[in-house]
Amino acid sequence: MRIYALLAVAVVTHAQPAYDLVLKGGHVVDPKNRISSVMDVAVSNGRIARVAAGIPAAQARKTIDVSGLYVVPGLIDMHAHLYNRPGSPAPKRNQSVQPDAVAFRSGITTIVDAGTSGWRDFPNFKEITIDRSRARVLAWLNIVAAGMGFGNEDDPAQMDAEGAARMAKAHPGLIVGIKTAHYAGPGWEAVDGAVKAGQIAGLPVMVDFGRATADRNIKTLFRDKLRPGDVYTHCFSGLRGEIVNGQMSPYMIEARQRGIVMDLGHGGGSFFWNMTIPAIEQKFYPDTISTDMHFGSLNGAMKDLLNVMSKFLNLKVPFDDLIAMTTSRAAKVLGRPALGSLEIGSEADIAVLAVEKGKFGFLDSKGARFDGTQRITGELTLRKGAVVWDLNGRAGQDWKSFRY
Repeated sequence: MRIYALLAVAVVTHAQPAYDLVLKGGHVVDPKNRISSVMDVAVSNGRIARVAAGIPAAQARKTIDVSGLYVVPGLIDMHAHLYNRPGSPAPKRNQSVQPDAVAFRSGITTIVDAGTSGWRDFPNFKEITIDRSRARVLAWLNIVAAGMGFGNEDDPAQMDAEGAARMAKAHPGLIVGIKTAHYAGPGWEAVDGAVKAGQIAGLPVMVDFGRATADRNIKTLFRDKLRPGDVYTHCFSGLRGEIVNGQMSPYMIEARQRGIVMDLGHGGGSFFWNMTIPAIEQKFYPDTISTDMHFGSLNGAMKDLLNVMSKFLNLKVPFDDLIAMTTSRAAKVLGRPALGSLEIGSEADIAVLAVEKGKFGFLDSKGARFDGTQRITGELTLRKGAVVWDLNGRAGQDWKSFRY
């Protein structure tokens, strides 16, 4: 009897599925691990368990057929606006978006607020947004103590490098760097303050350069102010001499060689075809693609991260490069190397994408249209191994056989 009991236990144990979920038959693109081929991805206990061809369906509790689709690491949007301040004083109109409402449908599992909060109000942002979001929310901390939207961004008295550095050090898992934006005053107080805070905290800086002048220009910014690893966002706006007469500024080329990161930051007013197309033709691609997502850009030409990526796909930027720009490269810039890959043991943040063929129109910030033949759409998103977006019900069971 004892022998039979042991055999029975052995059979039952052997029959237990090894994985919770297998995404089967998709084209896996994982730039960090140099994978670009048809493979299966297995998930167990919320983490990547295996990436290989031909994982048997019997080894998983659930198998989802993703053949004909792309399976990539969960996307990273490193420039968005996510903090709507409660109470008073507050901006006349909050422009930020709710992370979980916009992220998953675009394959985004990590979204980064770009300086909407400063060191004074970051704790409230953490409480009402970061801690309550299912998406992973990180932050660039504004050098202005009161953050973005109060008219303080031109006031040097609001630029507290020590205060910003203290707050960043207090939240190393959440704050990825320091942000300065929209400064229109004389001198370099905003950039200098942000860089000082970054130096104290050991973090990079993201710069939305605002208004350039004869004295405050990208030549000085790149040569004398920013450090390797710092981020120049809105890199194709053309508003500060990045692209002149269809040619890339030599200062942009020099800055990239120095290791300054060129981030797209599409936004509501920083993407123009007559700037972007010459840059791409000269093989000057952005290092990272981000949305600068807020109500204005969300309902305008930007729409979402996949729409922005689709614009570059139609400009013949390779699909695998676009995935690198929104996964492993972004993770490196943010100092989060564990993100942006399908590495075994990492959290199972996964996006399943389709590339549709047809006729599609894409707008720039002035409303000019570019006609394209490809569009990237989000089919399925997993956060920590759980399905959080399912466009066509691929993870669902037919209702006729479903047990209600």
